[in-house]
Amino acid sequence: MNTGVAATMEVLKFKRDISYAKRGLFWGLLSGIAWGFDGVVLGLAFAIPAFADESLWLLAPLTVAALHDVFCGVWLLLYNWLTGRSKELWRTFKSKPARMVAFGAVFGGPIAMSSYFIGVKFAGAAYVMPITALYPAVASIFAAIFLKEKICLRAWFGLALCVCGGIIIGYTPPEGAIGTEFYIGIIFALLATLGWGVEGVLATSGMDFLDPVVVMNVRQITSSVVFMFIVLPLAGGWYLIGPALTSEVGWVFLAASLSGAITYLYWYLSMNMTGVSRAMALNITYSLWGILFSAIFTEVEITSSLLFGAAVITIGMVMVVGNPKEMINLRNVA
Repeated sequence: MNTGVAATMEVLKFKRDISYAKRGLFWGLLSGIAWGFDGVVLGLAFAIPAFADESLWLLAPLTVAALHDVFCGVWLLLYNWLTGRSKELWRTFKSKPARMVAFGAVFGGPIAMSSYFIGVKFAGAAYVMPITALYPAVASIFAAIFLKEKICLRAWFGLALCVCGGIIIGYTPPEGAIGTEFYIGIIFALLATLGWGVEGVLATSGMDFLDPVVVMNVRQITSSVVFMFIVLPLAGGWYLIGPALTSEVGWVFLAASLSGAITYLYWYLSMNMTGVSRAMALNITYSLWGILFSAIFTEVEITSSLLFGAAVITIGMVMVVGNPKEMINLRNVA
């Protein structure tokens, strides 16, 4: 009798774990969809008339990046307040692990986000997103150097595929693109990838000891403060903020930042429910979703080399972040 009850309990636990993991996979996929939507929709902000002046080639994307992180921080602050986490925010700010997160935020926010949107301005979101999907590979390399983590042969092969995919995408500009500007966009996309990779290594220790949702709020607030009081004043000031928010496409800042906040929330929820490797592998599909949303919302040319390169990068990144056989085995939900 006891043996039968134990067996029944084991079956129920197995079904619960499978259901839990499947929900985690769904949240991971949703995080990738949300980030793909985020970049493409926010790229529409460059249609704002005030950004048309060529002399604002730097200030315009910096303003876009700053507004994105400011509003994303506001959305996360609202979420933390509604879920009763607001009291933890100040305590988290004062903690030692949060200092590394804040330091990483400088790389992931002002450096990476600025480079990302400069890349979007010159090369388009459809071409920049697959390049920036390399950031976990960069993080793996830095982790191997500074955290002494080992990279297995499978991961090295995945890294090689990622590099090949990046070369395929960046080698041939789309028809009608200005060659020099396109390659400038690709270079800034690579810089964004570097910044996000460094941020991942710096933030790892902080994420182990603190509530990830609150930590992400710390990250966004830190990035917003640096953007608003250091980056924008040095780049020329705040005078584009008003025209950006009051323009006909000003809504994109609210929509894209909400999508960005959803990305962070569901990515970390997915990591908790189904494991880091599977969650990251699903999150980086944003490069493919970015191509789809670009085809829907913009007039960018979707070339065969873009699609092939993005697919190669996605396959390579799955190999970098985990064993593909383990990632499809839902019985291992640790």
